[in-house]
Amino acid sequence: MTTVLIGGGWADASVYEPFLRAAGTNPSVACLVVDEGDGAEYFDRFATHLATVAPVRALPVLVPVDGGTFDPSTLEEADGLLVCGGLTPAYASVLGPAAAAVREWLAAGRPYAGMSAGAAVAAARAVVGGYLWQGRVVCPPDTAEDLDELTVVDGLGLVPFAVDVHAAQWGTLGRLTTAVGAGLVGRREERVRCGEDFVPRPDIQREQRQDESVRSVGTPHRIFALAVRGDLLLEFLDVLAEDEFLRVHDPDDFLQNLIADLLMLRLQIE
Repeated sequence: MTTVLIGGGWADASVYEPFLRAAGTNPSVACLVVDEGDGAEYFDRFATHLATVAPVRALPVLVPVDGGTFDPSTLEEADGLLVCGGLTPAYASVLGPAAAAVREWLAAGRPYAGMSAGAAVAAARAVVGGYLWQGRVVCPPDTAEDLDELTVVDGLGLVPFAVDVHAAQWGTLGRLTTAVGAGLVGRREERVRCGEDFVPRPDIQREQRQDESVRSVGTPHRIFALAVRGDLLLEFLDVLAEDEFLRVHDPDDFLQNLIADLLMLRLQIE
């Protein structure tokens, strides 16, 4: 099973290439969208984006945000599943009851791609939002996904690490590190924070090897990676960001913070 996690963004459609390649020639891809009123238009945007990478037949799977349920049988004609972005808690609520069925469907060799919310809910324990922890602000309030308290729920269980997205663009690193420190995600789990247009891809082939690797594919997009004795340390640098708002203005202070972050975010690849 191929699992591709995409932090977000629309700048580089090539991040979908590993997913589409795993889905086969001229694949049918189910695009699951939690519909907040503009689901059809949102699906069209994804369908157009995918078509710039490879020939594909995109199948809309729209689930109403208020009380909607996801029926796994809608995947029967698909060769792969793309879970799109949107309100992360809503995606977790929609997919949670069907997690076992989704895993079984994917276990037949079909690929999964998660973009933004779809990446977050791929985890066994999904960080779905919130900006407060015990009364302390841990990330910008406008990234809270309509939640106050930092919230972690059961996810799809496709990858053994916790994921937070838009890390460089939205400043959500504090939420992830707080979740780790508070034990909301297992301390022995790997943690990944994804900036936009960045893809950490678990390559799971249990029949061929016992270890698991995480590879970044697509555009490097300001990635700093350091491998030490099988451990993978990931950090996302924005020193060279094109957007003036995102650019780091004090590289010395940033480097000190980077070193601390790296130590905290070491991924134990076992």
